[in-house]
Amino acid sequence: MKAVTWQGPKDIRVEEVPDPRIIDPTDAIIRVTTTGLCGSDLHLYEPLAPFMTPGDIIGHEPMGIVEEVGGEVSDLAVGDRVVVPFNISCGSCWMCGQGLHSQCETTQNRDQGTGASLLGFSKLYGSVPGGQAELLRVQFADFLPVKVPEGPPDDRFVFLSDVLPTAWQGVRYADVPKDGTLLVLGAGPIGDMATRIALNAGHRVITADWVPERLARVGALGADTIDIDAVDDLAAEVRDRTSGRGADSVIDAVGMEAHGNPIAEKLIKTVGLLPDKVAEPLMRKAGFDRLAALHSALDAVRRGGTVSLLGVYGGARDPMPMMQMFDKQIQLRMGQANVRRWTDEILPLLLDDEDPLGTESFATHRLPLSEAPHAYEMFKNKQDGVIKVVFTP
Repeated sequence: MKAVTWQGPKDIRVEEVPDPRIIDPTDAIIRVTTTGLCGSDLHLYEPLAPFMTPGDIIGHEPMGIVEEVGGEVSDLAVGDRVVVPFNISCGSCWMCGQGLHSQCETTQNRDQGTGASLLGFSKLYGSVPGGQAELLRVQFADFLPVKVPEGPPDDRFVFLSDVLPTAWQGVRYADVPKDGTLLVLGAGPIGDMATRIALNAGHRVITADWVPERLARVGALGADTIDIDAVDDLAAEVRDRTSGRGADSVIDAVGMEAHGNPIAEKLIKTVGLLPDKVAEPLMRKAGFDRLAALHSALDAVRRGGTVSLLGVYGGARDPMPMMQMFDKQIQLRMGQANVRRWTDEILPLLLDDEDPLGTESFATHRLPLSEAPHAYEMFKNKQDGVIKVVFTP
């Protein structure tokens, strides 16, 4: 089969690789019909290179048609149409029972000190072959994949794999009060979807970014917008728009991809160029992030407000402004999305003929899998108005 493989920093190739096969009797094999390119994939593109191995199959936002099932699979059949969550959860352990599917005890990577395994996301999370491929092995087939009906196009459902539950959890964790204001930092795919979810719930939303196309898109949905490059002080601008108080809740949908700290950016790139045996322990024990978005969130939230972190951070020794956080009584929530906790809540919105979250028009670029190397470069450099890319294998 053809699959998107990581070969080195900024070196993504589509190659012929062996077809996946049933390993456990609870597995299924799906033929991928649509698969997404996620902002988290950019972390593999460069910053997390020390944890990658040439030939790794990447991608974690797939859906498709079941082609084969293991002998112990009873709730899934050949021909079923499914979406596959990016984190691999069993559904039966204690953590899954608490709704913490991203901490699944069955697939936790204890040797790495990390949570549940993820599709296509480095040895930190299990080195599981990913979903930017023609075929995919799916574990825990009676629980993990989400069955969806025939009829609506793939774009209506494919974002259940990651974008929708990640944004949904972020809004839930933000705990926006009735008549409150939510500030969303970043209008990439996750920030855009979080904006849509919050607007659909009736909240006032302010979304900040520096890419004009992204701001125009969320502005057309009804969000107030802030061009970060056009203001001297983002937090002051937010306070000006909220009676001097600040946003009740803030979602940081940017994470370690943040702009605003060129020194940290150069250090990250430098570490990524070191031999893996040197770079890996540095990132594990002395890692650092570009924290501009997080610091902006802590500054812009009102006293007693909530900050919800959706953007991924990888630093092990990041400095935090603890005096400010304590003094402002900030509540901070974060973590990988517990995808299967939220899918049943989200699905009715996707089955609504009105498509209230605009999923069918959410992707800005639909490309064949063969164009993946170009898509990664374009997405990294924010070219051609790209916000969300989906591939058709």
